[in-house]
Amino acid sequence: MKNNASSIPQFPNSSILQNRIALITGASRGIGQAVATRFAAEGAQVILAARGSKGLEETDDVIRSAGGTATLVAIDLTEETAIAALAHSIAARFGRLDILVGNAGLLGELSPIPHQSPESWRRVFAVNVEANLHLIRHCDALLQLSDTPRAMFVSSGVTQSIHPYWGAYAASKAALETMVQTYAAETAKTRLRVNLIDPGGVRTRMRAQAFPGEDPQTLPPPEAITDVFVKLAGKDIMQTGETFFAYT
Repeated sequence: MKNNASSIPQFPNSSILQNRIALITGASRGIGQAVATRFAAEGAQVILAARGSKGLEETDDVIRSAGGTATLVAIDLTEETAIAALAHSIAARFGRLDILVGNAGLLGELSPIPHQSPESWRRVFAVNVEANLHLIRHCDALLQLSDTPRAMFVSSGVTQSIHPYWGAYAASKAALETMVQTYAAETAKTRLRVNLIDPGGVRTRMRAQAFPGEDPQTLPPPEAITDVFVKLAGKDIMQTGETFFAYT
């Protein structure tokens, strides 16, 4: 079942997520950076995870200038031991995790299947699928300690039809969706709510990579699609195992 959520470009600076502990991957730029900033504006204590320290610091600067707080974690999400260590640190410092946002993603090569580099294919699956598997494995116990745990993972519209040359990315997102929906079904009788988000076309670096001839000004900025993330992080959300559109 698909659901639509409206979006607004300004942050309301409210307290919807007051004192909630949120881990956001891929938080150094694009959608992850926008979601982290929005969550902080809503009162959450955000944990920013990404490979690039510079981008994390830029996100942190925006959050702190608005009066929020953040914890920065420079991490290679393809390394399970690093994810395990991150979960251990969250447990030691916060004692729980309220919100998990699996946003980090990799486009990989856009080429015919016979020409796909096995190394590139494996890297795409390592980031888009396996990293999220390890996040689930190592963060599930922390989420279960929350009174209203929420997990959301960013997918893509490429799973809805066949797109020539997008084999690795499309296959990885299809695998992610099945994995997340299975996890949602397995935890349906708990307090945890697990959902997917299709952000649509957004003005990001990955989008520019995929469509180099496209005018980025025709697309909404990442800040304009954060409403759906806040909605799925909220205490009132009852749906689980569904895919939500971030656009109307």
